[in-house]
Amino acid sequence: MRIRSFQRSDTDAVVSLWEACGLTRPWNDPLRDIERKLTVQPELFLVGEAAAPDGTAAPDDGGALVATLMAGYEGHRGWLNYLAVDPAHRGRGFGRLLVSEAETQLEALGCPKVNLQVRADNSAAMRFYETLGYAADGSVSMGKRIIPD
Repeated sequence: MRIRSFQRSDTDAVVSLWEACGLTRPWNDPLRDIERKLTVQPELFLVGEAAAPDGTAAPDDGGALVATLMAGYEGHRGWLNYLAVDPAHRGRGFGRLLVSEAETQLEALGCPKVNLQVRADNSAAMRFYETLGYAADGSVSMGKRIIPD
């Protein structure tokens, strides 16, 4: 997989991937989420393209977008959002590669700790993050929508 920053031309493929992965929700407009991310650290919006071992586009996938991850750092903690790997490409380490790249970039910014949120019913995602060294903090996630989508 080749990792690069998101480009506007990726929008349709990203939204389709998020839908295929079950990440979209009626209260979060994915197009608005993309536009919001592009205003803050757009270089930390990572996408992965299927690639051959030599780094060129894989002939069977044609360089298709197969993974995404939004990362950010607000000066205290880093955050990971929208990790998605095409179901047909899971088990190849693409999610692990994206998280590692995001952690490397966040560390370069001076980020001491990375947080993420997983829906309480998504045990597969929790197991995945645990294999990467993440653990439940014992914190309660709270939210308040101030701009309705």
